[in-house]
Amino acid sequence: MPRPKPAAPDAGEPAGQAHASPPAVSAAESGVTGLPASLLAAEQLRSVVESLLFVAGRPLQAGELRRLLAVDDKRLQAALSALAQEYERGGRGIRLQRLSDQVQLVSAPENARFVAALLGLPTQAKLTTASLETLAVVAYRQPITRSQIEFIRGVNSDRALSNLLQYGLVMEVGRAATVGRPALFGTTLDFLGQFGIPSLDALPTPELPPEVEAIEQQRASAARRIRRAVGTDDPDQPEPPSEPT
Repeated sequence: MPRPKPAAPDAGEPAGQAHASPPAVSAAESGVTGLPASLLAAEQLRSVVESLLFVAGRPLQAGELRRLLAVDDKRLQAALSALAQEYERGGRGIRLQRLSDQVQLVSAPENARFVAALLGLPTQAKLTTASLETLAVVAYRQPITRSQIEFIRGVNSDRALSNLLQYGLVMEVGRAATVGRPALFGTTLDFLGQFGIPSLDALPTPELPPEVEAIEQQRASAARRIRRAVGTDDPDQPEPPSEPT
């Protein structure tokens, strides 16, 4: 196919100096994959993160957002925290939900019955007492093995755990570094959504004696290391300092 002839210069303009518009270059062609953090004000970054979470239609990893936006974890976490506070203080119909390194937008729990009516879903999931007990153990002790669940409850928990897996409230998050490498279980984002909890940090905290509290903090630190080892926590996120002994 012959190439099109260049447009003739305007009248009175010297030949060879006709102005031509530069071709449009997409972000992919230019090699730009994200915006420099220095060009994003805090409010603008918050707006961009909100848009990405809205259109994603799935939980996003914090690492994905950092790479896309070219921002460090401190700025990203500040933007996420500001969004979460804005939604809750303003009585908005959406909430920011986080689990380990995952984050997503969900409907406000107080509006669940209206959302369920629109989608034709049951407004409540009926769980047996055994399933609720097992779910509570997993929520507060995760990551945890089946045998550890049964040790705490004192009864066989196969059926209860199977029901929770079927409902999508619990999932396998890795393998324990012990003999036989048993499966480790943890809660899911659906668990947070069903109970209207923005993150695991929002779980009710029982009042414990100081000595028990110290043991719980050590156990929580060990749990974070396990989650990081099996890939359910962000490896780029620094581990909180351990309590002095």
